[in-house]
Amino acid sequence: MTMLGQLDFSIVGPGLPFIWIGLLFSLKLTLVAMSGGIVLGTLLALARTSSKVAASRAAAAYVNTVRSIPLLMVILWFFFLIPLFTGAPMGAENSALITFTAFEAAYYSEIVRAGLNSVPQPQRFAAAALGLTKIQALAHVVLPQAFRNMLPVLLTQTIVLFQDTSLVYAIGAKDLLKAAEITGKNYNRPVEMYLFVALIYFSICFCLSTLVKCLQKRIAIIR
Repeated sequence: MTMLGQLDFSIVGPGLPFIWIGLLFSLKLTLVAMSGGIVLGTLLALARTSSKVAASRAAAAYVNTVRSIPLLMVILWFFFLIPLFTGAPMGAENSALITFTAFEAAYYSEIVRAGLNSVPQPQRFAAAALGLTKIQALAHVVLPQAFRNMLPVLLTQTIVLFQDTSLVYAIGAKDLLKAAEITGKNYNRPVEMYLFVALIYFSICFCLSTLVKCLQKRIAIIR
């Protein structure tokens, strides 16, 4: 009680501009990595389910390798090693955007692959019977059903992705956690700012989790 009584949350107000900037970057990183990750993940999933052995093995090697390495290590490797090859620094923000997109693609790939496998085989036969090519069947029959089935899992992975954005703190990117650190140091109240940011993380993740539960119920009704 004594420790709680010493907390002073009056500095939250003056610190909001810093927190807002950090939150915007965290949300931008989440949206970019989610969008790019789903696109690249879909391509990887299609390659893994392809009848072409070379494409399937290459995609499997990428996915298995990336999923076996901690995200923090990938962030640090990319941030420190890429400039050695390019000869020019990329900056913490750009490095984070590229790293997260490439990393998340491996996880979204497995979700998409499971979604593709969830579509009954007779659906593909029916599409072929209607004269659709493989690409047309994939675009108009398979993928729409697959994405509907895997939408809750995609959102769940996105929640994890949003939480993982705090790891860019390690390379100095100005995300939500970094904003809390800067504000806490400026006003000499780090505990209050970390608690406030933790509340923001919880609120956003809780709302998204509630949305996932609603989607799961809705999809279950459709089935």
